[in-house]
Amino acid sequence: MSALIDDLSAAGASAGGSDQRQVVVIGGGIAGLATAALLASRGYSVDLLEKNDDLGGRVGSIEQDGFRFDTGASWYLMPEVFEHFFSLLGTTAAAELDLTVLDPSYRVWFEGHPEPVDIRPDRDHNRALFESIEPGAGERFDAYLRSAEDTYDVALRRFLYNNFDAPTTLLHPDVVRRGLRLSRLLTRSLGSHVASQFSDNRLRQVLGYPAVFLGSSPGRAPSMYHLMSRLDLGDRVLYPQGGFTRLIEAIAGLAERHGARLHTGAAVTSILTGGSGRRARVTGVEATFDGDRRTFSADVVVGAADLHHIETALLPRPLQTHPRRTWQHRSPGPGAVLAMLGVEGRLPQLPHHSLFFTADWDQNFGDIFGPDARVPDPASVYVCKPSETDPTVAPEGSENLFVLVPVPADVEIGRGGPDGTGSETVERTADAAIDQVAAWAGIPDLRDRIRVRHTVGPDDFAQRYNSWQGGALGLEHTLRQSAFLRPGNVSSKVDGLLYAGASTVPGVGLPMCLISAELVLKRLSGDRSAVPVPG
Repeated sequence: MSALIDDLSAAGASAGGSDQRQVVVIGGGIAGLATAALLASRGYSVDLLEKNDDLGGRVGSIEQDGFRFDTGASWYLMPEVFEHFFSLLGTTAAAELDLTVLDPSYRVWFEGHPEPVDIRPDRDHNRALFESIEPGAGERFDAYLRSAEDTYDVALRRFLYNNFDAPTTLLHPDVVRRGLRLSRLLTRSLGSHVASQFSDNRLRQVLGYPAVFLGSSPGRAPSMYHLMSRLDLGDRVLYPQGGFTRLIEAIAGLAERHGARLHTGAAVTSILTGGSGRRARVTGVEATFDGDRRTFSADVVVGAADLHHIETALLPRPLQTHPRRTWQHRSPGPGAVLAMLGVEGRLPQLPHHSLFFTADWDQNFGDIFGPDARVPDPASVYVCKPSETDPTVAPEGSENLFVLVPVPADVEIGRGGPDGTGSETVERTADAAIDQVAAWAGIPDLRDRIRVRHTVGPDDFAQRYNSWQGGALGLEHTLRQSAFLRPGNVSSKVDGLLYAGASTVPGVGLPMCLISAELVLKRLSGDRSAVPVPG
């Protein structure tokens, strides 16, 4: 492995010189675009190839009849990660995005409780809320957030920006001093950790739900991820005006500004290799443009599309670091049924973000991740109403709703479509979620007011993004798929082949994908530290 790192470092050292290194990035989602931007800014000659006709991957967009829907990410968390990423490209988040603070951060409805609760960008409010629900919980809230903040801080400084290619990074005093505590947090579930401190099921759900952002469940995610509560309970939730497609436009624009060439409608069909003996080396990729075949030469290839697809579909079996048999021991995150709804009239009952939690979470998450997986009924549902904050996403006097139902990662659930034309299971799941939101939030005529409807199912994720098993996010964050146990970002069989995105280090989510791009840069430059690249 050390010889491979030295080889990659040599490739990085010559970037920008007379022997400019050629890079091909496979995939035009946020990880691919961020990788292209960072490498182009460091002097590499970069071509990015995206198989679809638009950039963004899961962070996509649909427009119809004056409504514009984000089709993927809708939470802007970890703002310091975005700020650092933009600094590496000589700019700032404020210069690239118009960010709005959401208040409330989100609203939660609980089955069996008629009144919802609001989480706000105000720690004192949130502490008082906990105390009002469970006497004595305010003090425990303080302790919980102190622990979350400390864990988040050490994660940023020692784990998230770490390729784990230098074992000494785990011997840093920051890590050693917390060794016993971190080991307990890694070997105990988030659900158990929360239950040991709070009794009321509503508080347990608020503190356990961040596991879903990680493609997991409270019972399966390590309790180290209680750090996520620092983001929503102890900080602000933001929204970029224009939607998350504006974030994609900003990063794509920066990539092109630094010289990267972004190609859409370019489906990579194979990674080309050369060399002899036990190791191969990338020489380029072969791609199809509207039926025409074209070869792109490369010294470095970065697979920023689905890792399962990159490995099992684009490489011959002997050169696969992650062959099909290894995926039998891995678990995808959940699938999703999405319903994008254009609704006539206002919906004051719903803020920008709303969560609808069923009482029996063990059953709910068991349906999604258990051995007898099925679509939960009833299901916990997430609803985003960006028209609360952004006047550009819906006609005046109307609302834009994005409804998400976590379901098993199973392509047999089917595909979605416009106006109820998706598979029977997808449309039935969307109908149940709409009726649930209508009943719990007190909007009895919600279904009658829908003027635009477009659904998405797990098979759409598989077909459009080559997503393994139709998962909506990437590999689930379990103990065996976290930190240095997650699939690494460099091939063990092919020199010059690296990976970025949600199924490699550091993990799932927009901030993690930005960091994954920086980890590729660190690999190529020979930076084996655990800290961010200086801006």
